[in-house]
Amino acid sequence: MSKLVKKLVSRDIASRLDGVNDAIVANIVGMTGEQNYNIRKALRDTGVKIMVVKRTLAARATEGTLLRPAFGEQAGSMAVIWGCEDFVSLVRLVTKMVDSGKFPKLEIKGGVMDGDAITADQVKKVSKWPSRTEQISMLVGQILSPGANLSGQLVGPARKIAGQVKKMIENLEEGAPVAAESTETGAAE
Repeated sequence: MSKLVKKLVSRDIASRLDGVNDAIVANIVGMTGEQNYNIRKALRDTGVKIMVVKRTLAARATEGTLLRPAFGEQAGSMAVIWGCEDFVSLVRLVTKMVDSGKFPKLEIKGGVMDGDAITADQVKKVSKWPSRTEQISMLVGQILSPGANLSGQLVGPARKIAGQVKKMIENLEEGAPVAAESTETGAAE
Protein backbone atom coordinates (compact mmCIF):
# COMPACT_ATOMS: atom_id res chain seq x y z
CA MET A 1 0.00 0.00 0.00
CA SER A 2 1.44 3.38 -0.94
CA LYS A 3 2.04 6.13 1.60
CA LEU A 4 -0.74 8.20 0.09
CA VAL A 5 -3.28 5.39 0.44
CA LYS A 6 -2.13 4.67 4.00
CA LYS A 7 -2.55 8.34 4.85
CA LEU A 8 -6.05 8.41 3.35
CA VAL A 9 -7.11 5.22 5.15
CA SER A 10 -5.64 6.49 8.44
CA ARG A 11 -7.52 9.77 8.04
CA ASP A 12 -10.77 7.84 7.42
CA ILE A 13 -10.22 5.66 10.51
CA ALA A 14 -9.42 8.75 12.59
CA SER A 15 -12.61 10.49 11.48
CA ARG A 16 -14.73 7.42 12.29
CA LEU A 17 -13.18 7.04 15.75
CA ASP A 18 -13.27 10.76 16.53
CA GLY A 19 -14.70 11.27 20.03
CA VAL A 20 -14.49 7.58 20.98
CA ASN A 21 -12.76 7.07 24.32
CA ASP A 22 -13.61 3.44 25.15
CA ALA A 23 -13.63 0.46 22.80
CA ILE A 24 -13.23 -3.29 22.62
CA VAL A 25 -10.75 -4.93 20.29
CA ALA A 26 -11.89 -8.31 18.98
CA ASN A 27 -10.89 -10.90 16.44
CA ILE A 28 -13.47 -11.90 13.83
CA VAL A 29 -11.06 -13.44 11.32
CA GLY A 30 -12.30 -16.75 9.94
CA MET A 31 -16.02 -15.99 10.01
CA THR A 32 -18.18 -16.88 7.08
CA GLY A 33 -19.92 -14.11 5.20
CA GLU A 34 -23.23 -14.99 6.84
CA GLN A 35 -21.75 -14.96 10.35
CA ASN A 36 -20.04 -11.66 9.61
CA TYR A 37 -23.32 -10.16 8.41
CA ASN A 38 -25.21 -11.51 11.44
CA ILE A 39 -22.73 -10.14 13.97
CA ARG A 40 -22.69 -6.74 12.28
CA LYS A 41 -26.51 -6.70 12.15
CA ALA A 42 -26.82 -7.70 15.82
CA LEU A 43 -24.45 -4.91 16.83
CA ARG A 44 -26.06 -2.35 14.51
CA ASP A 45 -29.52 -3.14 15.95
CA THR A 46 -28.27 -2.16 19.42
CA GLY A 47 -26.53 1.01 18.21
CA VAL A 48 -23.03 -0.42 18.47
CA LYS A 49 -20.50 0.18 15.70
CA ILE A 50 -17.83 -2.20 14.45
CA MET A 51 -14.93 -1.56 12.12
CA VAL A 52 -12.27 -4.01 10.96
CA VAL A 53 -8.87 -2.35 10.71
CA LYS A 54 -5.23 -3.23 10.32
CA ARG A 55 -3.41 -2.67 13.61
CA THR A 56 -0.68 -0.44 12.23
CA LEU A 57 -3.14 1.81 10.41
CA ALA A 58 -5.37 2.06 13.48
CA ALA A 59 -2.35 2.87 15.65
CA ARG A 60 -1.33 5.61 13.24
CA ALA A 61 -4.89 6.99 13.07
CA THR A 62 -5.35 7.08 16.84
CA GLU A 63 -1.96 8.58 17.68
CA GLY A 64 -2.41 11.09 20.51
CA THR A 65 -5.92 9.91 21.47
CA LEU A 66 -7.24 7.82 24.34
CA LEU A 67 -7.74 4.85 21.99
CA ARG A 68 -4.06 4.48 21.10
CA PRO A 69 -3.21 2.00 23.91
CA ALA A 70 -5.69 -0.53 22.48
CA PHE A 71 -3.46 -1.17 19.47
CA GLY A 72 -0.12 -1.51 21.25
CA GLU A 73 0.26 -5.27 21.66
CA GLN A 74 -2.17 -6.56 19.02
CA ALA A 75 -1.17 -7.98 15.66
CA GLY A 76 -2.78 -8.17 12.24
CA SER A 77 -6.36 -7.22 11.49
CA MET A 78 -8.83 -6.65 14.28
CA ALA A 79 -12.34 -5.41 14.86
CA VAL A 80 -12.81 -2.26 16.89
CA ILE A 81 -16.21 -2.25 18.64
CA TRP A 82 -17.60 0.89 20.28
CA GLY A 83 -20.89 2.51 21.21
CA CYS A 84 -23.61 1.87 23.82
CA GLU A 85 -24.61 4.10 26.70
CA ASP A 86 -21.50 3.24 28.67
CA PHE A 87 -18.48 0.95 28.44
CA VAL A 88 -19.88 -1.65 30.85
CA SER A 89 -23.01 -2.06 28.71
CA LEU A 90 -20.83 -2.50 25.62
CA VAL A 91 -18.67 -5.10 27.34
CA ARG A 92 -21.75 -6.98 28.57
CA LEU A 93 -23.24 -7.04 25.08
CA VAL A 94 -20.09 -8.33 23.38
CA THR A 95 -19.35 -10.83 26.17
CA LYS A 96 -22.90 -12.14 25.89
CA MET A 97 -22.42 -12.58 22.13
CA VAL A 98 -19.16 -14.47 22.69
CA ASP A 99 -20.71 -16.71 25.36
CA SER A 100 -23.83 -17.42 23.28
CA GLY A 101 -21.93 -19.67 20.89
CA LYS A 102 -23.62 -18.15 17.83
CA PHE A 103 -20.33 -16.62 16.74
CA PRO A 104 -17.60 -19.16 17.51
CA LYS A 105 -14.88 -17.13 15.75
CA LEU A 106 -15.62 -13.96 17.75
CA GLU A 107 -12.88 -13.53 20.31
CA ILE A 108 -12.27 -10.56 22.59
CA LYS A 109 -8.61 -9.56 22.48
CA GLY A 110 -8.73 -6.57 24.82
CA GLY A 111 -9.75 -2.98 24.74
CA VAL A 112 -9.22 0.47 26.11
CA MET A 113 -11.07 2.12 28.98
CA ASP A 114 -10.39 5.74 29.95
CA GLY A 115 -7.11 5.71 28.04
CA ASP A 116 -5.76 2.53 29.64
CA ALA A 117 -5.32 -0.72 27.73
CA ILE A 118 -7.12 -3.70 29.23
CA THR A 119 -6.67 -7.40 28.51
CA ALA A 120 -9.33 -9.91 27.52
CA ASP A 121 -9.52 -11.17 31.13
CA GLN A 122 -10.03 -7.64 32.41
CA VAL A 123 -12.80 -7.14 29.85
CA LYS A 124 -14.60 -10.18 31.29
CA LYS A 125 -14.25 -8.71 34.80
CA VAL A 126 -15.69 -5.38 33.61
CA SER A 127 -18.74 -7.23 32.27
CA LYS A 128 -19.67 -8.08 35.87
CA TRP A 129 -19.62 -4.44 37.00
CA PRO A 130 -22.89 -2.51 37.39
CA SER A 131 -23.81 -0.44 34.36
CA ARG A 132 -24.24 3.34 34.47
CA THR A 133 -28.00 3.03 34.96
CA GLU A 134 -27.54 0.51 37.78
CA GLN A 135 -24.96 2.74 39.45
CA ILE A 136 -27.30 5.73 39.29
CA SER A 137 -30.15 3.72 40.83
CA MET A 138 -27.86 2.52 43.64
CA LEU A 139 -26.72 6.09 44.27
CA VAL A 140 -30.29 7.41 44.35
CA GLY A 141 -31.21 4.64 46.80
CA GLN A 142 -28.32 5.60 49.05
CA ILE A 143 -29.31 9.26 48.89
CA LEU A 144 -32.96 8.58 49.67
CA SER A 145 -32.37 5.97 52.37
CA PRO A 146 -31.54 8.37 55.26
CA GLY A 147 -34.60 10.48 54.41
CA ALA A 148 -36.82 7.40 54.43
CA ASN A 149 -35.38 6.31 57.78
CA LEU A 150 -35.88 9.77 59.25
CA SER A 151 -39.46 10.02 58.04
CA GLY A 152 -40.17 6.58 59.46
CA GLN A 153 -38.79 7.62 62.82
CA LEU A 154 -40.84 10.81 62.80
CA VAL A 155 -44.06 9.21 61.61
CA GLY A 156 -43.85 6.11 63.85
CA PRO A 157 -44.49 7.81 67.22
CA ALA A 158 -47.03 10.18 65.67
CA ARG A 159 -48.91 7.18 64.28
CA LYS A 160 -48.95 5.60 67.74
CA ILE A 161 -50.29 8.80 69.33
CA ALA A 162 -52.88 9.15 66.58
CA GLY A 163 -54.03 5.59 67.24
CA GLN A 164 -54.40 6.30 70.95
CA VAL A 165 -56.35 9.51 70.26
CA LYS A 166 -58.61 7.63 67.87
CA LYS A 167 -59.23 4.95 70.52
CA MET A 168 -60.09 7.67 73.08
CA ILE A 169 -62.56 9.27 70.66
CA GLU A 170 -64.18 5.90 69.98
CA ASN A 171 -64.46 5.26 73.73
CA LEU A 172 -66.03 8.71 74.26
CA GLU A 173 -68.53 8.05 71.50
CA GLU A 174 -69.46 4.72 73.11
CA GLY A 175 -69.75 6.41 76.49
CA ALA A 176 -66.90 4.56 78.21
CA PRO A 177 -64.82 6.41 80.78
CA VAL A 178 -61.56 7.75 79.34
CA ALA A 179 -59.75 8.71 82.56
CA ALA A 180 -59.74 5.22 84.04
CA GLU A 181 -58.37 3.65 80.85
CA SER A 182 -55.58 6.19 80.42
CA THR A 183 -54.33 5.76 84.00
CA GLU A 184 -54.27 1.99 83.55
CA THR A 185 -52.18 2.26 80.36
CA GLY A 186 -49.88 4.82 82.00
CA ALA A 187 -49.25 2.46 84.94
CA ALA A 188 -48.68 -0.54 82.66
CA GLU A 189 -45.97 1.22 80.68
